[in-house]
Amino acid sequence: MTQVLHLPKLDFAPMTVADQIYAELYRQVLSLELKPGAKISEVEVAKAMGVSRQPVRDAFYRLSKLGFLLIRPQRATTVTLISAAAVMRARFIRTALEVETIRTAAPRLCEADLDALAAIIEAQDRAIKADDRPAFHRLDDAFHREICARANLAFTWELIAENKGHMDRVRMLSLSFASRTAWDDHVAILGALRGREPEAAAAAMRAHLSRIKEQIDRILQQNHDYFAEEPADARLDF
Repeated sequence: MTQVLHLPKLDFAPMTVADQIYAELYRQVLSLELKPGAKISEVEVAKAMGVSRQPVRDAFYRLSKLGFLLIRPQRATTVTLISAAAVMRARFIRTALEVETIRTAAPRLCEADLDALAAIIEAQDRAIKADDRPAFHRLDDAFHREICARANLAFTWELIAENKGHMDRVRMLSLSFASRTAWDDHVAILGALRGREPEAAAAAMRAHLSRIKEQIDRILQQNHDYFAEEPADARLDF
């Protein structure tokens, strides 16, 4: 059965129509509003958003190239199941980029930068207490993005964002039990930055991003239907 979509009418802002559709569907896939295995229809998306099918088709194609939609001729298009192997590859790439970024950021960030990061952490604490997982996830991204931007390394976040999508679906699932651990990690990262300790900051970031290795087996057991069946050796232990 095709999943019922709750999609906004487009306002035709400076982004192209296809870009807007892509951005909204990408958000819904990563937030699990569009669940792994769900069917999705060009016709229904076009109708819901008030557009023709061509920009929807373009957006579907872009999502398929990222590995988030499975398009098969004469068959329903579906949201792909989560690949644990793809998650671990994405974690490896992200760790390599963020560990070096934060090592560089530690001596560069000023007190105003550190206070801005602290404000994000405080907002995350409020999101945990309100059990607002989408807000926590947005703030999580903001914390990591701001470190890159305030260290004059914004290009690294662009690379991270391009590669972290497969992690994000698992991260959303982990928030049911791991939000406070992620928050504690951010506090530790900020503490190392305030101490101007590049190696301690790098170690804290590495530990933070490595937690997905511990979490993925638990998540897979709880949400087995969301995951693709893969050979035992497909998920390399990076």
